[in-house]
Amino acid sequence: MSERKVTFGRIFWPSFWAAIVVSLLGAIIWLIVITVFVSGFTPEPYSVDKNSILHVTLENGVNERGQVKLDPTTFTVENKLSLAAVLHGLETAKKDDKIKGVFLELKGLQCGMATAREIRNAINDFESSGKFVVAYHSGEAIMTREYYVASAANESYGFPSSNMQFLGLGAELSFFKGTLDKMDVEVQIVRGTDNHFKSAVEPFFRSEMSDSARVQNERYLTSMWNDMRNDIAKDRKISAEELDRLAENAEIIDVRDAVKHKLIDASKYRDEVMDILAEKVGEKDADDLELVDFAKYAKKKFYQDQVLMQGDKPNIAVILAEGGVAKSGEGLTSDDICKLFQDVRNDENIKTVVFRVNSPGGSALASDEIWREVKLTNEKKKVIISMGDLAASGGYYISAPGSHIFADPLTITGSIGVFGMIPYTGKMFQNKLGMTFDRVQTNQHSVLTTNRKLSDEEFEMIQSNVDDIYEQFKSRVAEGRNMTKKEVNVIGRGRVWTGTDAQRIGLVDELGGMKDAIAFAAKKAGISEKKVVYYPKVKEDKWSEILEQIEEKDDIQVKAPAAELPEELVRYYEQLKTLEQMQGIQMRLPFEVVFK
Repeated sequence: MSERKVTFGRIFWPSFWAAIVVSLLGAIIWLIVITVFVSGFTPEPYSVDKNSILHVTLENGVNERGQVKLDPTTFTVENKLSLAAVLHGLETAKKDDKIKGVFLELKGLQCGMATAREIRNAINDFESSGKFVVAYHSGEAIMTREYYVASAANESYGFPSSNMQFLGLGAELSFFKGTLDKMDVEVQIVRGTDNHFKSAVEPFFRSEMSDSARVQNERYLTSMWNDMRNDIAKDRKISAEELDRLAENAEIIDVRDAVKHKLIDASKYRDEVMDILAEKVGEKDADDLELVDFAKYAKKKFYQDQVLMQGDKPNIAVILAEGGVAKSGEGLTSDDICKLFQDVRNDENIKTVVFRVNSPGGSALASDEIWREVKLTNEKKKVIISMGDLAASGGYYISAPGSHIFADPLTITGSIGVFGMIPYTGKMFQNKLGMTFDRVQTNQHSVLTTNRKLSDEEFEMIQSNVDDIYEQFKSRVAEGRNMTKKEVNVIGRGRVWTGTDAQRIGLVDELGGMKDAIAFAAKKAGISEKKVVYYPKVKEDKWSEILEQIEEKDDIQVKAPAAELPEELVRYYEQLKTLEQMQGIQMRLPFEVVFK
């Protein structure tokens, strides 16, 4: 009797397909269970006890729209608050008799400088009610942004052994020319004629900043520092000159130095700060303190407010736009924003619109689509612009048709200019991989590819297109700002400005935050009772509720070990991902900086 041989294929393929089927069945069953669970899920009723203190951390970051999502690599919940929710939460708490004060604990604040300023202004406003704000730096290092926000508090303390950096503002830019040279990749640069301030392209053909880039960077950093320094001086009752001297001589390197020079009131351990809070609300023991999570409080109050507004004929619409400008996908997309403008334009109850822009720009085509919708809406009901951390290049382009523009003093704006980049990769493929390319074509320019350098004629074609778009950009700004194109070119050419400087040169009408823009819009529209609704509209999100409740269970440990990339590598990855998504001619901020 002969032995029958079993082949690998006869074992592998049946097992493989069986595993696939089992996995699919398991996934389907899991989805059914989750769907049933979510459909039957009822959020826990939210209430706040008397004599409560709001515990504000903001360590997960603040952006324009806010989000709650599960990080699949670590199984932790990332809960980012929207700036609107933060401002509404503090304003609500100011009038809430159950809230006696705020405990502001800082250990890794993530937000832009203009956002930080809006938060500290909201803290000042909260304090005007007579309620207290106690700030505590509990992290290993106190960074400039964190200290800037905390300096608005009535009292400020720091962990005794925390380091502190009070050195002014600095920015570091990354340059990739050396890397590209090693790869035999050449980037062909096209900028609007005389757009020498449009330095977004410099990292790809230079090894350091040009004189123009250095001038504009130094100017906007100096302007930002002056405003921040003056804000700190006012709240801490220290002269601006003294703050400059401390930064120039690097006299603040830890909490003890900060206390010595009155930037912080005292060094305290956390239990000592808890005792201070207990005393403020009349509790004998810190264990009896009622600390209310501000993120949850702000989100719940904002959600309740928006649900009521949506059913009460709102008269002011705030459209939130954040991220790089693109036709579709993630971020600030013309597909989404145009639809929102069409909705509010056709809503008879909406009398005026506030367009909140926080964007470094992006696609020229998508920017022009949004520009058109803003213009059409402004002709029917006034559109007031509120600029966030960034409203530059395409971000300014879509702001230009607004009837009145607000910017924070620390907003980065302007950057009126255009660029394009065409990489040449043919030499890399040939020298590194031995690959060559050949072509057939019906016409001279039928094959435009990165594996062949542009001819002089082709380069001029693209240059002409870029110049045409820059001319259109200047025309749009001139029309919106009541300037001549020549005047726009003087302050344009790709140059960025802070909100303070932008107001001085006519690109911005008024300095102020989102609340100021809403108040102005209401006044101009003759609205006495503001009923503000934010777009995209707030909706019930049961998934977020579930994730938040999981996060709150102290006895559930869901965090899994994960390989996390260094912050520097993550930033490079994000830059490469942005490059990959670029299509067509760009209206984009001329640099991406990292504050030190």
